[in-house]
Formats: sequence, structure tokens, C-alpha cells
Amino acid sequence: MAIPPLHRWDLSPDEARSLQRELADRVDTGSPLGPCRLIAAADVSYTRGDDRLFAAVVVIDAETSELVERVGLVERARYPYVPGLLSFREAPPVLEAFGRLKHRPDVLLCDGQGIAHPRRLGIASHVGLWLDLPTVGCAKSLLCGSYDEPGPGRGDRSPLIHRGEVVGTVLRTRDRISPVFVSPGHRCDAEGAVRIVMETTGNYRLCTPVRMAHAFVNELRRGAGE
Repeated sequence: MAIPPLHRWDLSPDEARSLQRELADRVDTGSPLGPCRLIAAADVSYTRGDDRLFAAVVVIDAETSELVERVGLVERARYPYVPGLLSFREAPPVLEAFGRLKHRPDVLLCDGQGIAHPRRLGIASHVGLWLDLPTVGCAKSLLCGSYDEPGPGRGDRSPLIHRGEVVGTVLRTRDRISPVFVSPGHRCDAEGAVRIVMETTGNYRLCTPVRMAHAFVNELRRGAGE
């Protein structure tokens, strides 16, 4: 898949923060998420102090839950670890892996944040702009904002609020299990983000595509002697 460049990556932290604010204005969180047959998920992993990044993108068939395609790679980090700027470190290998896909998915789930980010540009939003594709952030931990604990049952939710703005949903995907933090990335509204996460979540806390991407990343790490 050809991916037209959106911007250069060799920016100082101050330049990167300024670009995040500019790009955040282009993010679309008002469009309803349509039917999704091919669902992709992306994950990136690394060890602190090691400049290798392990990135994976998987594509599954929503009707059968079968794996359609997967691409994984190991790259050297091009950007330092800077809190709040992790997409400048992690997005390039995700985009490289995505560019090797033969299938274009209907939506991409990222193990990370969408607009639930201090400058409203987590990795799901950043990658979504690059790909011009509906994207959703589904994170295991809170980056910013506050919330009331959702009810104990599967599907219970509460709004995630940052600086007076609803930026995501704290979603219980299994009964009495810690919630996940779901936020629109790009070309997707909040309800669509929650819907696709719930539709793709089975007996585990994380949705199936993200779990498959995470498992593939671990496979890459083992193959590299991690």
C-alpha cells in the first residue's frame, strides 16, 4: 500500500509538540464508523534502553475472526523516548508495516490513545491522519483526564474528561475486570469507537485484534532473542 507522506519526522520536541497541535485540528471525530469487515490492529513494543522497535499489524475478518494477513518488522528507533511524543517514535514502524499490507482494512485499532492525549493526538489519531483511515485508540492505561469508575458489568462505561472536554470512554469489556480506555482516533466518532471495541472483544479484557497484534509482537521479540 502506498502511503503519501504527511510530514517529516526529524523534529525537535518543541517542533513536534507544535505539529501535534496543528494536526489535531485536522482530526475527524464526528464521522460515524460504518460497517467494518476487515479489521486491523497495530502494536509496538520495545525494551527501555534498547533502540530496537518491534512493530506488528494484523488484519482479521470480522465475520469469521480469522487472520487475513499480518506484517511484522524490527526497526531502530528514529526518535528518542519523550513522554507525550511517543507517536513520533512508534508510528514510523507501524506505517512501514502497514505499507506492506496487501489488504486495506476498514478500520485500524491501535494499542494506545486516540484523542485522549494532552494535545489530542495520540498514536491512533496520528496514524489515522497518515493513512486517511478510520482509527480507534484502545489503551490499557490512562494517559490524561479523569473519570468516575464505570459499573462492574461488561459494557458499562463512563466518560473520560480532560480539561472540561470528553476525550474518550472508560469501558468495562468484561465483568469485574479493569476497564480499557477507548478514544476516537480519526474518521470515527465516540460511539463507533466503543462499538467496534465491544464487537471484537471476547473472553479477554482486550479486543481480539489488539491481542493478536500483541502476540505477534511477542513472537518477533522471541525471534530476536528478547
